[in-house]
Amino acid sequence: MSALFIALACLVVGMQYYGWRRVVRDTTARRGIARRIGTALYIAGPVLMVGAFVSGRAGAPFWLQQVLAWPGYLWMAVSIYLTLALVAGEFVRPVLRRVLERRAATPEPEPTVAAATVEPEPEPVLIGADAKPPTVPERATTEPAAPEPCTEPADPSRRLFVSRVVAGAAAAAALGTVGYGAHNVLSGPRVKNVTVPLAKLPRSAHGFRIAVVSDIHLGPILGRAHTQRIVDTINSTQPDLIAVVGDLVDGSVENLGPAAEPLAQLRARHGSYFVTGNHEYFSGAEQWVDHVRELGLRPLENARVEIGGFDLAGVNDIAGENFDQGPDYDLALGDRDRARASVLLAHQPVMIHDAVRHGVDLQLSGHTHGGQFWPGNIIADLANPTLAGLERYGDTQLYVTRGAGAWGPPVRVGAPSDITVVTLASRQA
Repeated sequence: MSALFIALACLVVGMQYYGWRRVVRDTTARRGIARRIGTALYIAGPVLMVGAFVSGRAGAPFWLQQVLAWPGYLWMAVSIYLTLALVAGEFVRPVLRRVLERRAATPEPEPTVAAATVEPEPEPVLIGADAKPPTVPERATTEPAAPEPCTEPADPSRRLFVSRVVAGAAAAAALGTVGYGAHNVLSGPRVKNVTVPLAKLPRSAHGFRIAVVSDIHLGPILGRAHTQRIVDTINSTQPDLIAVVGDLVDGSVENLGPAAEPLAQLRARHGSYFVTGNHEYFSGAEQWVDHVRELGLRPLENARVEIGGFDLAGVNDIAGENFDQGPDYDLALGDRDRARASVLLAHQPVMIHDAVRHGVDLQLSGHTHGGQFWPGNIIADLANPTLAGLERYGDTQLYVTRGAGAWGPPVRVGAPSDITVVTLASRQA
């Protein structure tokens, strides 16, 4: 862990220095006011970013977490996309410089001057027998000298122009991308509809609709208004059952209890169910389990209920193993009738392998955020068996929602948030 931390720290420091060098040092005059402002920004930004990450874990006052979160996390997102844009700009920089040099080296056409008329000189008169004609000196033919190759360094003003163009374009691309991603988060999740056929599902349960929501991530940035948007969206789908599959919060009940209160408005014919995610164990899982129960949700802590024509089970997240509260599949699924269809709520997709061993028909998960923003999807895809969507593992199907919120930077690029309505289909229908 220490080696990973050192590697990440070196990466962050390298990104910040590289950004300062290309955006500030290469585009401003030494000791100028612009360089001073840019340098101050590149000092304050990383400090706020680290403060945003550390304040919650360190138990800082919630108001301080809120003050640090917005600028700190947005600086993180801008730094990532600015670095990517600047790296791309390294390939553009020499091309742009060469174009400018060619344009500067192209000679301008010289003005045409009319040739002057020269009067011929009179011939000299020879006097005497010994007189010799005067010697007329031959005119030297002079050719224009070839231009000497230019050995001077590139024009400093030209280098400055190229640096400013590349830095300006990279900054515009980064800010535009982050602004677009923040809008995607703050505008709320979209509704997706997925139909999943289950071989064991009886005809009486055909068309049963489960609203699946995960990774709401209430915290210093996303609060009560975010919860209300999600609740209103879920209720508008009129599901038969609601499944909240973990990572509801990033903070304590004391700080975020009011933000979670709209969950009490959730409405479904067969009720609302909740399982823990890894972030609940960073935020006081036992307190949150009690609180969501007070709000009308039923926690499934390694437990199972019979609903119509199938079994609904839920297991604790694997992060709970550090608190002696990990998943217990035998407790949740061990004594059930395997002739009945089963649906398992489990936060992380990696839990699918245990679900397969216990004969689960469908597992509903979240956790990945679909990568949240590019290129995070590459890392998330490597760390999880399924990044998003529906896939089959043997006789077990796994559906992974991208989640309804965001962790860290409130930005989503290429991975829009969603609430998924899963419709169970009977093959006997």
